[in-house]
Amino acid sequence: MKIDFAGKKAIVCGGSRGIGRAIALGFAAAGGDVSICARDPAALEQTRSEIEKLGRKAHAASVDLARGDDVRRYVRDAIGALGGLDLLVNNASAFGASDDDKGWTSSLAVDMLAIVHATQEALPALAKTQGSVVNISSIAALHPSGRQPPYGAIKAAVIHYTTTQAAMYAKDRVRVNCIAPGSIEFAGGVWDRRKTENPALYNATLASIPFGRMGHPEEVANVALFLASPLASWVTGQTIAVAGAQGL
Repeated sequence: MKIDFAGKKAIVCGGSRGIGRAIALGFAAAGGDVSICARDPAALEQTRSEIEKLGRKAHAASVDLARGDDVRRYVRDAIGALGGLDLLVNNASAFGASDDDKGWTSSLAVDMLAIVHATQEALPALAKTQGSVVNISSIAALHPSGRQPPYGAIKAAVIHYTTTQAAMYAKDRVRVNCIAPGSIEFAGGVWDRRKTENPALYNATLASIPFGRMGHPEEVANVALFLASPLASWVTGQTIAVAGAQGL
């Protein structure tokens, strides 16, 4: 069965680069209209233009996802611009690594509370279409790491909250699922930078992946699109690792 999102509407928070960009472009390529948000106006415009070139309605806004009121306002504006909503993807991350107030505060605000704010604002529109939510966590949620305590802990909270959302929203026929990517490499991304900034860490991580390579954003996007499609109509409250056996 071919995945077809013709006439469907998606919001991708953190949609200008990497995994979010791949999900946005994949949804548009399957016929859907897309709104994206992030902080970098240049990257947003580039991705918005790529969506538009696929012949789909494209909406973009620069948003600080650490600010709850701004998140809610963006979701309202995006639903208005698209004319409805079928899919919400919560992909943004502050990548909090430092075990201090800054690391914990940024991770909580962007990786967790932005999901709460965006989903609460989107729920009435999603209930109308019996749509779905896809939250992006990480395999860091599944294993301890002294290198980035806030990131792993908050990503674990995302997995837990996903199951809670699934139970809460089942009565509205809104499905909520989660993806836990492994190490994903793309131009300008974390692992692309670490290749030159911290080659020892990059090479050690690469060696730990049984598939022998980093993942690609499109490989995560493919799972997100499946979860958002009718092919996953009886799937909710689940977390799928997309990691090439990394961490097993």
